[in-house]
Amino acid sequence: MDWSLRTCGRRGHETFAPDEAELRDRLTAETAVGTAWRCLRCGDFVVGPPDGSGPADSAPEVPRGRLLRDRVIMRLLAAERVGRALLAVLLGVLILYFRDSRVRLQQSFENELALFKPIADQLGWHLETSEVVRGINRVFGLSGHAITWAAVAAFAYAALLLVESFGLWQVRRWGEYLSVVVTSVFLPLEIWELSERVTWLKIVLTAINVAAVVWLIWSKRLFGVRGGGAAYRAEHSEESLLTVERAALDQQRTGRPTVDSGQNQPR
Repeated sequence: MDWSLRTCGRRGHETFAPDEAELRDRLTAETAVGTAWRCLRCGDFVVGPPDGSGPADSAPEVPRGRLLRDRVIMRLLAAERVGRALLAVLLGVLILYFRDSRVRLQQSFENELALFKPIADQLGWHLETSEVVRGINRVFGLSGHAITWAAVAAFAYAALLLVESFGLWQVRRWGEYLSVVVTSVFLPLEIWELSERVTWLKIVLTAINVAAVVWLIWSKRLFGVRGGGAAYRAEHSEESLLTVERAALDQQRTGRPTVDSGQNQPR
């Protein structure tokens, strides 16, 4: 898939007229229907006035190719985090409802349990020793403060997920680090839950989290991996069309390939 063309087809082209005359000439062409400017994303020439102009260093940062693919993946991760945040908020609301209605719910549970006991006895299910019943009774035995703190923890987790999703959606470096740290912290708990009871939902969610951590660290060069932030910024800059054209112009002037130091790159 050509991610650049796909994005231009959905959002439109991105054109820019640099002040540097020689670089400007490489990005424009005269056609029978008017002046055309080269799109900074897909590289095609687009008839009409440029979207912006100024020094090349002030040109907007336009992701291309693989960087666009990475952005799509990060936004999918962000959407998944929003889904988890909504579930955490729903859990917090249910916990508060349980706290305020605990006495009534416990009474209803005991009444229903008494009605179900004869059937359970015929099935050979001893409710007095049932772990399920014991677990429900332990929950009913929690203090109001403990239940409130459980709701606070659910809402705090939801807020953390929303901050993480914002950073991922905006493709911020801090969002990538936050996502790796938060996900790694909760991975042992998810693995422990899998050891207690295996379900397809738990397997899928754990697999997504493991894959996200590995992909973010490797692809985004976090924590110094594969050269760290400096190598990531250099890789990002090399994808810029203006960087490519500037290097080609320098090569044309000198007659030999040039190595861009990265000091005059579009920001």
